[in-house]
Amino acid sequence: MGDLEAEKHVKYILSVEKKKDDFESLVLEHLRMNGAYWGLTTLDLLHKLDAVDPDEVVSWMMECYHQDCGGFGGNIGHDPHLLYTLSAVQILALFDRLDVLDIEKVSDYVAGLLNEDGSFSGDIWGETDTRFSYCAICCLSILHRLDKIDVEKAVSYIVSCKNLDGGFGSIPGGESHAGQIFCCVGALAITGSLHHVDKDLLGWWLCERQCKDGGLNGRPEKLADVCYSWWVLSSLIMIDRVHWIDKDKLTRFILNCQDRENGGISDRPDNAVDVFHTYFGVAGLSLMEYPGLKSIDPAYALPVDVVNRIFFGK
Repeated sequence: MGDLEAEKHVKYILSVEKKKDDFESLVLEHLRMNGAYWGLTTLDLLHKLDAVDPDEVVSWMMECYHQDCGGFGGNIGHDPHLLYTLSAVQILALFDRLDVLDIEKVSDYVAGLLNEDGSFSGDIWGETDTRFSYCAICCLSILHRLDKIDVEKAVSYIVSCKNLDGGFGSIPGGESHAGQIFCCVGALAITGSLHHVDKDLLGWWLCERQCKDGGLNGRPEKLADVCYSWWVLSSLIMIDRVHWIDKDKLTRFILNCQDRENGGISDRPDNAVDVFHTYFGVAGLSLMEYPGLKSIDPAYALPVDVVNRIFFGK
């Protein structure tokens, strides 16, 4: 199957930020905060976070901060949203720089997006989605401010999105999807509420996502995609059912999606690489304890040493 092209992936990630005028950069301009999180976390998993200047990163990030409300935008001049606020908090946690935040203001912004039914809106425009429930709960937990919300109400809403197949959707009655399952299981794990999950039923649905080529898909009858190496694996680990899939076949699939010449990982073999799939490919390998990689926490999507520092000061 070959080895992980770690050095080439590092070079690829560092090169992405310099290409600000190419097509990939322009179409992802609104996601630059998320892209920074994907790239920087990948560097940390590869033991190369010191390849970037943290002061430069933090300076740019704070230009994306909205002091009036406490949220972060996806780029400078972009509106604040929970998706970007979580990425910003995760990046600052990577660098051990959460001290630059007005933690009360940021956590008030996040908590203020909790709706009466227990769902979270992504921003002031009101769209609800279990992705936002995860973002809010994860963010508040990292900031040690979960007490600012009614956790029981938030958990109750997530549970209302559980389906008969054991999976979870984006809203009550929504189709089960591996990405939404991660968000719901992750939020339940963080809040100590995994007893609401039917682990055998959900574990069966998740292990059925492994395709003949070894990769994982997000829903039945879909092609395998490297990003589900994270969404599915992390969920299986949190419910203690990861032994139900073939890790060797999945490892082979991820490694076959590498650009061995220029670095980066694609969604499936021979496709164009991007930072998103590079992160989720490396993170998936980390979950499978691939040699030479840092361990990643399946609920917080941060290296385990970072999570230990946040919660245990070590």
